[in-house]
Amino acid sequence: MLYGCAIMHPYRKDHPVRRDDRATGDPDLARPNSARMYDYFLGGAQNFAVDRAAADQASRAFPHIQVGARVNRSFLGRAVRYLVRHGVDQFLDLGSGIPTVGNVHEIAHRHRPTARVAYVDYEPVAVAHARRLLADNSLVSITQADIRRPDEVLAAPGVCDLLDFGRPVAVLATAILHFLPDDDDPHGMLASYRDACGPGSYLAISHGSQVTLTDQQIKEFLEAYARTATPALFRGVERIRPLLAGYDLVPPGLVLLPQWHPDEPVSFAAAAESNIYGAVGLLR
Repeated sequence: MLYGCAIMHPYRKDHPVRRDDRATGDPDLARPNSARMYDYFLGGAQNFAVDRAAADQASRAFPHIQVGARVNRSFLGRAVRYLVRHGVDQFLDLGSGIPTVGNVHEIAHRHRPTARVAYVDYEPVAVAHARRLLADNSLVSITQADIRRPDEVLAAPGVCDLLDFGRPVAVLATAILHFLPDDDDPHGMLASYRDACGPGSYLAISHGSQVTLTDQQIKEFLEAYARTATPALFRGVERIRPLLAGYDLVPPGLVLLPQWHPDEPVSFAAAAESNIYGAVGLLR
């Protein structure tokens, strides 16, 4: 377990950063962006015509994608409420995206006003919008960083000055891991964040998977995201479960998102339409 800001992690220093992954600067409007597409699916306004065109292309291949986006947001809310009820008051939200209704800090503060939330994202629009939103909130921070570099994320002032890693921290990686190919070593990345946390910490993830989609739908869907800087991919349950290595899964385990602590009963058929699995794990 590591404490404070002097954090070093075993992470591949030769890991390639994509050419257009910029820490600063204006948003790239020449091609669509997955974070802005997600905002569009949720009904947000922080997106551009190029994002909407790609999102509409993805929707034609995957008609329930807007449902999936809302399902993912709902899962995030239920997970945060669960974590707060179980004593967690610190959150590290990786790939937090563009702020929209149901932000982690809004949910957490509704149940625990002193909760601390550190958001991390690389998309300039998401970070700029979050900074405006959070300017007067000393319990919440936004850090522009590449989540694939845990050592840099965990050493950033917005993270290490806000969160106390000597106490339980909930790491949130929802709707982000399906943008990290195996070459980006998502297992090693999550292990580094896990190693920075102590007993009583949690990890919450969600990940796209082929459940009801046909191979042709998958092909067309991925073609839409191939136009972005972060092409998407689907993993089966057998490839998602290892991402939770080192954690004890909270019942009901790794399940379709609508089946995780649902607010009301949901059928398998309805849950399967989301094509997204999720889980919450406890670090003992």
